[in-house]
Amino acid sequence: MTKAEKARNEIGAVERLAAGDSPLHRISPLAGLFLTVLFIAVTVSFHKYNITSLIVMVIVPVLGYFISGIPVSTCFIKLRIVMPLVCALGLINPFLDKNIIMRVGSVGISGGVISMITLMLKGIFCLMMSFLYIATNPIDEICAGLRKIHFPKVLTALFLLTYRYISVLLGEVAVMTEAYQLRSPGQRGIKKAAWGSFLGQLLLRSMDRAQNLYDSMNLRGFSGEFYTVSRKKYSSWSWPAVILTGAFIIAVRVFNVAGLIGSVFVR
Repeated sequence: MTKAEKARNEIGAVERLAAGDSPLHRISPLAGLFLTVLFIAVTVSFHKYNITSLIVMVIVPVLGYFISGIPVSTCFIKLRIVMPLVCALGLINPFLDKNIIMRVGSVGISGGVISMITLMLKGIFCLMMSFLYIATNPIDEICAGLRKIHFPKVLTALFLLTYRYISVLLGEVAVMTEAYQLRSPGQRGIKKAAWGSFLGQLLLRSMDRAQNLYDSMNLRGFSGEFYTVSRKKYSSWSWPAVILTGAFIIAVRVFNVAGLIGSVFVR
């Protein structure tokens, strides 16, 4: 199996997750989008040294994965390339901020180390929440939710077509790669001398497929906007559940919830 086929299968795996049926899958996409944006906004607003309160925020995505029946490990597997890049953003902080702000026994911990860990946790938590939203809502439903808040239909259609055409493009890459391998048995990868012609052929094939898709859309009455009919029956508790969760998120940001939880366990 080529890398393109593996990438295409991973996209299909995420779509199969989104087609599941759990209490979280029955939350309205618009309500879920509101909660996801709120979570990300609150998470990134924590002070760079406030690591204790930030850790409490992990309760929201972990609870979401538990309710949806999606293993947390699935998120880290699917985002295994993005996660290290996000974590790498804070690696320079220990060299910039060397002031000791706390001690664990006789070991001093600088502000740069704390801010590095905080930045890493912010990125990981935001990615976990974003993937949870994508893994519990089909792309069509997400775009329909965006249109309900009057998101520009041009951008919505562009987003949906780009997402859909990625699978088509990966399919073309897989076919061309397999054809190349059949003509060059035993060779690993594609020779640099063939990269130009390979990309040129891919561009031409992609343009042909795109034209065929556009013609098919026009024959079906496409007028610049996609109209979707939801087959899901969304829960009437969508917005109440989101409001309660949002209240918890704001409470973690405003109050010292981590201290309250710690005092309970200390007693």
